[in-house]
Amino acid sequence: MSRLVIKNGRIVDPARNLDRTTDLAIEEGLVREIADRIDTTGSEVFDASGLVVAPGFIDMHVHLREPGFEHAETIETGSRAAAAGGFTSICCMPNTEPVNDSATVTSYIVDRARRFAAVNVYPIGAITRNSAGEELAAIASMKQAGIVAISDDGKPVMNARVVRRAMEYARAVDLPLIEHCEDLHLSAGGDMHEGRQSTRLGLRGIPRSSEDVMVARDLILAELTGVRYHVAHISSRNSVDMVAFAKHRGLPVTSEATPHHFALTDENMLPYDSSYKMKPPLRERGDSEAVTEGLVRGSIDAIATDHAPHAGAEKMQEFERCPFGIIGLETAIGLALERLYHPGKVPLSRLIQLFTENPARILSLQRGTLRIGAAADVTILSLDREWTYDVNRSPSKSRNTPFHGRAFRGGPVATVVDGKIVWRADALS
Repeated sequence: MSRLVIKNGRIVDPARNLDRTTDLAIEEGLVREIADRIDTTGSEVFDASGLVVAPGFIDMHVHLREPGFEHAETIETGSRAAAAGGFTSICCMPNTEPVNDSATVTSYIVDRARRFAAVNVYPIGAITRNSAGEELAAIASMKQAGIVAISDDGKPVMNARVVRRAMEYARAVDLPLIEHCEDLHLSAGGDMHEGRQSTRLGLRGIPRSSEDVMVARDLILAELTGVRYHVAHISSRNSVDMVAFAKHRGLPVTSEATPHHFALTDENMLPYDSSYKMKPPLRERGDSEAVTEGLVRGSIDAIATDHAPHAGAEKMQEFERCPFGIIGLETAIGLALERLYHPGKVPLSRLIQLFTENPARILSLQRGTLRIGAAADVTILSLDREWTYDVNRSPSKSRNTPFHGRAFRGGPVATVVDGKIVWRADALS
């Protein structure tokens, strides 16, 4: 019988309002006991003295590129990067080749994850066939095969009638609809946020209104249909305000923010450095501050990385030609501690909730808590460990990050999935 005892850690589980230093026992992949001085006879022991023991962190927005783009990332390499970042569960978007718009592709992803993934992998299915925005995908059969939400992430559904039908269908089968909010007519040709910096660099701009008008449209349709609606990678101050207002009115609306959108602004961009090119683009300071405030006040429910790997040959082109997106699984916790916890903007329980209880609730995952009998997914953190991110040591196949060489205070120390330690920081020493 496999047994792991995590000793002397500060267990913080927001779902149970638990915050105390004690021991945690895991048997056969389940949480079995939380108590002082648990007997360790015959057990593997992890001494978590001075560390935080949290429910396994969940990233509800990643791109694993498999099938179709394995040169940039695979389920295996992406999941290993997730484990190194402290994540025990990740949800992969459907923009693969072929698009995950059928039970066949969903089943393929589920099978590959079962065989090769270091962490739990939950597929997200497409809203429309081939993510073309015209005809609904096989949503019900994909749910039976294992999807936890629907989204055409990267290709927003421009047709409001199609969005309405998708929302109605999603509500009928009890799935959340996740929208990449971007009016492609307003953002067409843009490479970075439209503002003073884009003018200074001579680059075409993407106005914040391209996000705002889609959020407004979808909130109206979400009220009409009653769907569980989720705004992906929210980045605009107006969008944050609209989501907060929708929540105040009682709509089942949620949202997520990426670490780069609360840690960086367009002023931080190195000129023409493709590592700073992403969608939504890095916006102005007021937008970044609004995202931070949304995380503090609760109008933003989760932190998600939008981990978007691209091969070097693709990303190392002229700024106007290279694809959007950065990797982010290994730096997310460090950035969240740096920008939210250490400055005193959010307490530790709230920070952990953004990575655990809330994404689990949004996606109806049976994860995100350390209650007795729960799946033994655990993220062990140091709040003060000093480390420097070296992207060249990343398990990911891709290297597109603006955070290479950045020093952090605090981050993951070990990752436990179903009771097994799948990564630990001292393995890098």
